[in-house]
Amino acid sequence: MPVATRTLAGVAGAGAVLGAGLATYAACEARAYTLRRVEVPLLPRGHRPLRVLHLSDLHVTPGQGRKLAWIAGLAELRPDLVVDTGDNLAHRDSVGPLLEALGPLLDVPGVFVLGSNDYFEPTMRNPLRYLLPDDGRRHTDTPHLPWRELVAAFTGSGWLDLTNRTDALTVGDTTISFAGVDDPHLGYDRLGDVTGVAGADRHADVRLGVAHAPYLRVLDAFAADGCDAVLAGHTHGGQVCLPGGRALTTNCDLEPARARGLHRHPADSRPGDPGSAWLHVSAGLGTSPYVRFRLACRPEATLLTLLPPAS
Repeated sequence: MPVATRTLAGVAGAGAVLGAGLATYAACEARAYTLRRVEVPLLPRGHRPLRVLHLSDLHVTPGQGRKLAWIAGLAELRPDLVVDTGDNLAHRDSVGPLLEALGPLLDVPGVFVLGSNDYFEPTMRNPLRYLLPDDGRRHTDTPHLPWRELVAAFTGSGWLDLTNRTDALTVGDTTISFAGVDDPHLGYDRLGDVTGVAGADRHADVRLGVAHAPYLRVLDAFAADGCDAVLAGHTHGGQVCLPGGRALTTNCDLEPARARGLHRHPADSRPGDPGSAWLHVSAGLGTSPYVRFRLACRPEATLLTLLPPAS
């Protein structure tokens, strides 16, 4: 065999080994469930801290025993409030296993919105398409998931449905008003139904916006309306990231630098600026059930501790 041919064969072989190694690592990382802890200074002075469990993008299937067990363990955190930002389901038989895993968390005050994968069954597709623009339309050609059953179970447990709605809860000594929208990725959000309410509710101690996908039109509207913070998911944190967790995409028009974690919106704003808010984007716990991998982006839930400002 000529030297050049042997060299090309060696490079190809090394590339195949490297690719297989990365795929194996990414499959393992997709099961490396992680709890993030974040502090957000947005309570009025004198209020006791509130522990908010932010869940998103669980993408549950009945056979995911390890994930379901990990979710069940979150009850030990004893949160004061649960915020679920959608994409709970990935299979038509997922509602029962999901509810069993949530268990005592359903007895905690909670609010929720839905995502596209609560409405429509996921399909097999080229995983590289995740890096390309997606307007959400592909979802609407697939079978429906039992989202009505999910909503009935959540509301029956006392969680507030924020699907294009506003509502309020008193948790401890803090009154929280909420404005929520249906999935912006599908274009189901009706901001006109909820804007003008959060800003006008001056009796609330905290005003929170809730959405599945953090599209800029939604973030802009919530921040301008006086929300103190906005919680969202959808991005999977980029899912396949560069070393250090630098996302390549968000699957929406939010820039990759804010694909996960706590940020400001607008990005260059500071606390106290008019028309600005905190933004927390969860990287979520799941993936497509057909391609379960993550790279430099572990699956997560977040315990947000809301605090009064530092003295």
